[in-house]
Amino acid sequence: MNWDLSALYENETLLEADLKDAASRAKSLESVCKGKLKELHVNEFLESIREYESINEKLGRIMTYAFLKFATNSDNGGFYAKYQQAHSNIAENLLFFELEFNKLSKPKQEELIASAPMYTYYLESLVEEKPYQLSQKEERILLKKDMTSASAFSRLFDEHFSRLKFSYEGQKLSEEEILSKLQDSDREVRQKAASAFTKGLKPHQPLLAYIFNMIKTDLASDCELRGYKNAEQPRHMDNKITQKSVDALIKSAESSFSLVQEYYVQKAKLLGLDELYEYDRYAPLEASSASFDFETSKAIVLDAFAKFNPKFHEIASMAFEKGWIDVFPKDKKRGGAFSHPATPSTHPYVLLNHTDTRRDLFTLAHELGHAIHQYLSRGVGYLGSDTPLTTSETASVFAEMLIFDAIKDNLSASEKRSLYASKIEDIFSTLYRQINFTTFERKVHAHEGELDLETFNQYWMQESQKMFGKSITLSKDYALWWSYIPHFIHSPFYCYAYSYGQLLVLALYGLYKKSDKALFVQNYTAFLSAGGSQSPKELIKKFGFDIEDEGFWQLGIGEIESILAEFKGMCDA
Repeated sequence: MNWDLSALYENETLLEADLKDAASRAKSLESVCKGKLKELHVNEFLESIREYESINEKLGRIMTYAFLKFATNSDNGGFYAKYQQAHSNIAENLLFFELEFNKLSKPKQEELIASAPMYTYYLESLVEEKPYQLSQKEERILLKKDMTSASAFSRLFDEHFSRLKFSYEGQKLSEEEILSKLQDSDREVRQKAASAFTKGLKPHQPLLAYIFNMIKTDLASDCELRGYKNAEQPRHMDNKITQKSVDALIKSAESSFSLVQEYYVQKAKLLGLDELYEYDRYAPLEASSASFDFETSKAIVLDAFAKFNPKFHEIASMAFEKGWIDVFPKDKKRGGAFSHPATPSTHPYVLLNHTDTRRDLFTLAHELGHAIHQYLSRGVGYLGSDTPLTTSETASVFAEMLIFDAIKDNLSASEKRSLYASKIEDIFSTLYRQINFTTFERKVHAHEGELDLETFNQYWMQESQKMFGKSITLSKDYALWWSYIPHFIHSPFYCYAYSYGQLLVLALYGLYKKSDKALFVQNYTAFLSAGGSQSPKELIKKFGFDIEDEGFWQLGIGEIESILAEFKGMCDA
């Protein structure tokens, strides 16, 4: 099952026509409004910002098409680069808008914000970014250099990994295929797969380290030029949360690493092993012949969504029926999974690499959760639908919880215990592992100068060991495994958003189970529909939670403790 990109463009002639139109309209907007925002009447400003949004949405549509072509075939790198360059050229004509708005007097800004209620939060966020904006001339230089700086190394990483093959038992496997073997019930298979993965990564370590160093250096330069306090600050600003909130999250997670260690000690006993290695983390507790092929996974997800909210079922059904999803691994296709929001005038696109495991079932639910969130937020427009990472992970992780509850009661005792183990491991992966990633990044970005391979490996092992303690033995091979994590390259300090979303969802799901379900579904749907038109703090306040309160995170930790206690009860039975 492949994407149908016709919702974006039927052909490249139409793509080129839109590119030409966007370029013409951007020049016209600049000609009419540049240097004149302070003179605009409120109605004229409203007309201008609507045109600004419309042009940006058209550019978003163009770039979505180009990116999706590249994501499924790395040979389309040149095609993608062509439109990146064209986008950069057109964006030059739009640079003035946000910069000039931030030069207006405070009374004028307040007058214009009051006149454009649909854009209130977007404009207020612009004002907060003012201290870190440069002159238009400087911003133009950075825009011009973007394609040959961090984004160029990001593209190199993607193209390189899409072509990598790992030798296993006479086969050449993709990253997705080799990693899926770490969930095999046969320990020898897991060990061989881990060894093959490490062996496949090792020759590419110098290149991958160089790419990471360039990402680090580019971010440091950007922070110095803009006056950010540290490498994390721009991400926190994008996520619309404070350093205090992130530090509280990390502190809460690290102080409960004992839950991870307690679980893996129990798992070693259940597997009958004296010692667990990194390749044993995802070993199933019982050998199972259960295969979650795509049609089976689809049926489970649709049924669970229908029971929660018919609207979710309706949107997910459209995704399956109208070509929103590219399902299976193939040569030169990007690994992993994502849901691309595209634009409000089209629909999201979901990339999967389905290999028929239970984890793939949850990945399908996760990405469709994103797609539902993205589709629901179309009503707040292109500028308002850009959801911060901190809340964008909510719908995806919540969808996984729906699937967990949907399948757990129809299983035998041993299968249920295995499912709980898998769910706990998913929570650990989404919460604690991402905190490890974040503290690893902190060490990398705080390091003076470039890092050599030994230092990358050392930092990785130090942070990983903090999570696992003595419950898992990390071999020398594992020291290399930082090098395949794409978020370090594409989006520095992205990973804590997963942790944030996981704890938030656990708190919300606990509320859902204990409260008026109809009212919760109503509030939750409204929360998703708001997209990025309100701050995470305001959105979450609707449920009675304060994300600035350190105690808030303990609600999620408490839910993990409850799930772990249920699991241990099954083990003792």
